[in-house]
Amino acid sequence: MKKTIITVVGKDTVGIIAKVCTYLAQNNVNILDISQTIVDGFFNMMMVTDTANASKEFGALSAELKEVGDQIGVVIMCQHEEIFDMMHRI
Repeated sequence: MKKTIITVVGKDTVGIIAKVCTYLAQNNVNILDISQTIVDGFFNMMMVTDTANASKEFGALSAELKEVGDQIGVVIMCQHEEIFDMMHRI
């Protein structure tokens, strides 16, 4: 298993989750866990995914998800689990 953390942040609009999940499904990325909140009109989602069987390399997935975010007006970031853990360690 190759865990990747995907975060999505921006103004709430219809279809954010659908667009991101559709892209992931089309590229054989499995969603292991998902959490999303909306606070005062701002959308925040964090996903833990398994990219072990992804049809593209991490760099391509990350760049294309950024493009998806640009299209729908949100910021999408991808990080390997190890890097995410190191950045958020106390």
